[in-house]
Amino acid sequence: MLIFDLFKMAIRSLIANKMRTFLTALGIIIGVASVISMISIGEGARRETLSTISKFGTNIISVRPGEKKSRHVRSGQVETLTFEDARAIEKNISLITGVAAQVYKGAQVKFGNKNSSSTVRGTGREYARLANYTMDHGRFFNIQEVNTSRRVAVLGATVVKNLYGGTVEPVGETIKINGSNYLVIGTTVAKGALSWFDPDDQIFIPVTTAQKRQFGQKYLQTIDIQAENIEDIETIKTNIEALLRRRHNIRDDKENDFHVQNSAEWLNSWGNAAKTFQYLLGGIAAISLMVGGIGIMNIMLVSVTERTREIGIRIAIGARKREIRKQFLIESVVVSVLGGSIGILIGLGISRIVSKMGGWETIVSLNSILLAFGFSVAIGVFFGFYPANKAANLNPIDALRYE
Repeated sequence: MLIFDLFKMAIRSLIANKMRTFLTALGIIIGVASVISMISIGEGARRETLSTISKFGTNIISVRPGEKKSRHVRSGQVETLTFEDARAIEKNISLITGVAAQVYKGAQVKFGNKNSSSTVRGTGREYARLANYTMDHGRFFNIQEVNTSRRVAVLGATVVKNLYGGTVEPVGETIKINGSNYLVIGTTVAKGALSWFDPDDQIFIPVTTAQKRQFGQKYLQTIDIQAENIEDIETIKTNIEALLRRRHNIRDDKENDFHVQNSAEWLNSWGNAAKTFQYLLGGIAAISLMVGGIGIMNIMLVSVTERTREIGIRIAIGARKREIRKQFLIESVVVSVLGGSIGILIGLGISRIVSKMGGWETIVSLNSILLAFGFSVAIGVFFGFYPANKAANLNPIDALRYE
């Protein structure tokens, strides 16, 4: 019997039981729709996270203090990084485009009768460029203001909103940081808050001012270095490590008293975490497909039982086992393909609704569609084979006697 004839017979059988066919396909529809929508939401979340993190700068190498050890127990950071270390890196390390030393603490900020708590970040003149900040008004502080420890400040967009509320132009005004006067020389364009941190709720002052006049802090908390090319990051890290070990007089058998990490490692760790979350969502959705496959097997077994006499007649007039097997297997696959096709449309619709109503970009990839559809067809074949094989192996005499 031609495969085309088997398809026509399968379609007629499914149409004869429309409601049962729909309910059988429903599990596959829900499963495919869930896989596509969950993967698209997860991929959108991953890209959004990486895009947001990249706002803090690319090709960045961060040097941070190491940790104290007491009998192999870590107990806080050591204080070894200095402003002179940052200058030595800027002077002696090649293949870099900028260095920004940093110290930061929370502080009380006041303008007129308005008070606000914010993070005060003492840093160098290159920080705005390294961290991808764009100036809204005014300018960032220069090298002379860093060298002379001037009391000047650049305000983030959230600080401007909290202190001025859009009624006053901040540049040229004087604010108080923990009671000390600072001249506002610039404001930055808003980046947008993250769930754990608002990069716009910061005040930037020269690192020397922060150390000597604001915090009374001799050591640095971070040194950020920007590589000219991402391919040179490992070389630069090695050179920085060698330079700082010499400056800190660390013997060959001793561990570093600092950590060197690059932004690519940070991005990769976040990307891997987001991808794991995406796989988790996809895996949960795939369970629905498995449930749908079990539903197909259950209904096909019922169908074989109901059509036992029909199968017996077909075998008696010359139908071969493989034709019987193909007939029921095709019915199972048709249900899966039908459910998969409807599920794809519903999954795309859910992704669009989430994107529009939630303001969250969803990414529907061709791979996710092919994966979900292919998985649904595979389930149709896998769960349809047992009922089809059972039908093909019926004894024709017993089948003809079946009532």
